[in-house]
Amino acid sequence: MVGQYKELPLATQQQSGKSQLLCRKSIDKLILDSQDPDCALKKTLGPWSLTALGIGAVIGSGIFTVIGTAISGSKASVTSVFNTPVADFVIHHTALGGRPGAGPAIAVSLVLVAFVCGLTGLCYAELASMIPIAGSAYTYAYATLGELVAWIIGWDLILEYAGSNMTVSVGFAAHVVDFLDWFGLHPSVRWISPAYLSDGLSDLQGNTLYNPGWHFGFNIPAFLIVLVLTVILVRGIQESARANNAMVAIKITAILIFVFAALGYLHPANWHPYAPHGLSGILTGGSIIFFTYIGFDSVSTAAEECKKPQRDLPIGIIATLIVCTVLYLAVAVCLTGLVPWQSMVDDAAPVVNALKKLSHLPGGYPLHWVRLIVLVGALMGMISSLLVYQLGQSRVWFSMSRDGLLPKIFSKVHPVFRTPAFSTWVAGFLVAIPSGLFDIELLADLSNIGTLFAFMLVSIGVIVLRYREPERRRGFRVPGGVVIPSLSVVFCLLLMSGLPIITWLRFFIWLAIGLLIYFFYSRHRSEFAKVRTSN
Repeated sequence: MVGQYKELPLATQQQSGKSQLLCRKSIDKLILDSQDPDCALKKTLGPWSLTALGIGAVIGSGIFTVIGTAISGSKASVTSVFNTPVADFVIHHTALGGRPGAGPAIAVSLVLVAFVCGLTGLCYAELASMIPIAGSAYTYAYATLGELVAWIIGWDLILEYAGSNMTVSVGFAAHVVDFLDWFGLHPSVRWISPAYLSDGLSDLQGNTLYNPGWHFGFNIPAFLIVLVLTVILVRGIQESARANNAMVAIKITAILIFVFAALGYLHPANWHPYAPHGLSGILTGGSIIFFTYIGFDSVSTAAEECKKPQRDLPIGIIATLIVCTVLYLAVAVCLTGLVPWQSMVDDAAPVVNALKKLSHLPGGYPLHWVRLIVLVGALMGMISSLLVYQLGQSRVWFSMSRDGLLPKIFSKVHPVFRTPAFSTWVAGFLVAIPSGLFDIELLADLSNIGTLFAFMLVSIGVIVLRYREPERRRGFRVPGGVVIPSLSVVFCLLLMSGLPIITWLRFFIWLAIGLLIYFFYSRHRSEFAKVRTSN
């Protein structure tokens, strides 16, 4: 296989004379690079492991933590245009003090998210079956849209994964506190909460523990869980996948137990009004929770470690979507039927706290034990999410380094474990330290806009390749021509409009920083720069 690619040019012949910014790396060259013995990854994953990786990423903090904010929205003491979702500002032309929640209509938000992810998931499946290389959306952009766009999406993925990881690790720490509380243990709040709290911190009774801003402390559980998982990932992808498979089984069991236990305590009155904030609330709810669907991207980042990527990647992506959508809808319907939707404002653990409140009511004692089971499932869910997100982040850095856009040390493979150890360790510390310092509000929004932006570019990539390389073999083909990829782009933009204006501004600032790095460093060290210099 390697021999037949030896003389391949760096880029396709049609690119001769083009600016380096528009140069595309040929798919055949990408495959050749992946077979370099010094950078080759071990191929151990099959369809079951890939599906478990996707479920492990998607079913985590979203279903146990962020879903509360998506349902109830967030409150702010000051009305501001910057904190107003784009869609809400366009519809009502007024600034808001906080963000509208979806209320019980979170089920509609999730159906919308599932629809968008279904469209995008099909696009991911086609590109992943054509380009079974680590790096996901970054690699696809390099093959379809050129080096500059590839850098932009790679830089976006770094933000997307880092923000997601920090969000999940802080959510994990909140559930550790609930887990200890079940056993009557109450460690110092100083060492189990972030040093910076944008909205302050209150207990379940509403008593203020910390005012908004900085305080002396560090979120030790969030810091430690990231480092432990970093060690597991350095040890090897197969070991990581086995650990993830076990955690996925535990959390799915816990979710099913919660759903069946909740059926006897539902109050239909809690579902009225169904959509208290109308369309803007539904869009905002979907936008808040969307980042958890980064699991699609995580599946495709492991493409290079698949045994049969053309067959297994589409199976893993589509199966992830189906399983996760059903579980999300079941939890959302039960949660909004258990307690009033307004009660979940600023609640980092809405599922377990709803069970805790109901367990103290007459006849609610069985929920005390259900709460313990759900806590264990939630902890396993977040650990598996972190495991997959950290895996995805290190593989993106690995791919960008192999192309010369980041220092070469990021693509060095461990001589024994055959994993990108340096990238994994750096990613671990860059996530672990901020996780101990900051809360999740800002990071979750940046992860959401980054995820939607990545999904949009992947869909555009499918359209480009349909016209540019129509004859290339596709292990999976999106049905309906370019209709589905086009709809994916439109709906991704629609969900992005549910994010606050300030998030868009921060995202553009992040991209501007990335462009400075590209033009002053990466552009001069990429493989295309070497070709340009030699000519």
